[in-house]
Amino acid sequence: MLKLYQFDRTWDIPNLSPFCCKIETYMRMAGIEHEIKPALPMRAPKGKLPYIDDDGKKLGDSRFIIEHLKSAHTDLDTALTAEELAVSTAMQRLLEEHLFWAALYSRWQFTDENWQINKKAIFSPLPPIIRDIVANRWRKKIQQQIYGHGMGRHQTEEIFALGKQDIDTLAAYLGHKRYFFGDRPTTLDASAFGLLINISGCPIESPLKEHALTKENLVAYIERIMHSFYPDLQHP
Repeated sequence: MLKLYQFDRTWDIPNLSPFCCKIETYMRMAGIEHEIKPALPMRAPKGKLPYIDDDGKKLGDSRFIIEHLKSAHTDLDTALTAEELAVSTAMQRLLEEHLFWAALYSRWQFTDENWQINKKAIFSPLPPIIRDIVANRWRKKIQQQIYGHGMGRHQTEEIFALGKQDIDTLAAYLGHKRYFFGDRPTTLDASAFGLLINISGCPIESPLKEHALTKENLVAYIERIMHSFYPDLQHP
């Protein structure tokens, strides 16, 4: 059976990693049978989660994992036109190469309170004797990545202003549709849900979260996907 290696569940959401959540959501939407294996990134093929093991074939990076799932299992995008596929790619880049970095900043750098919540969620499985050392090293590494990307070179208010523009774009394009391209979920929905629930559905507070929660259609969209594809995580 296909094995998905990702962070353990926390915060009452599918996963604290938008990319882990993206892959699990894609597989649930596509009906791909799989087994979840809690893991930490230190042992992943590319040093990041998620990664999969599909009958001995190990793959990291959510983009390459999705391409494998499409070719070896089920392609959620077969009904999309060439134009829609182009929009899907562009929107995924907005999510994963821009908005993601504003969300990452809110967890690893914005406030110490957010960092403590984030640290506990990620690093609590480690032995106490090395937990803080490893966590602080990773925090410095992530902050360097945020700066290297370019997002971290801006002022805090500028970072969140850019993130809010992305939220506005997603809300406007979704409109009143059930999913981004109509009545059936596609790869874009797996990607969008993975990041949006990690902005608005976790205990990391920021202007980005506050803004996302004002978008009624995005809030309903997240709830709809949770209800449809994660009934096992719904509270009674």
